[in-house]
Amino acid sequence: LIRMNESVRQFIGKNCLIYAYNNQLIGTVVSVEDNWLTIRTKTGSELVNLDYISRIREYPTKKRG
Repeated sequence: LIRMNESVRQFIGKNCLIYAYNNQLIGTVVSVEDNWLTIRTKTGSELVNLDYISRIREYPTKKRG
């Protein structure tokens, strides 16, 4: 649990694509605390339990076709 929190903290402040259970989120990782990740998306902030995240990757900010 602690190791997972530490691994995810490297993404704080970065725009990321997060694959969780049956959902994908794009936004800026705000914080990671007590097995929960806070992400700020275009529609607001969301909390995601780290147990349901299968993959996190930095999302390119200047993606071109």
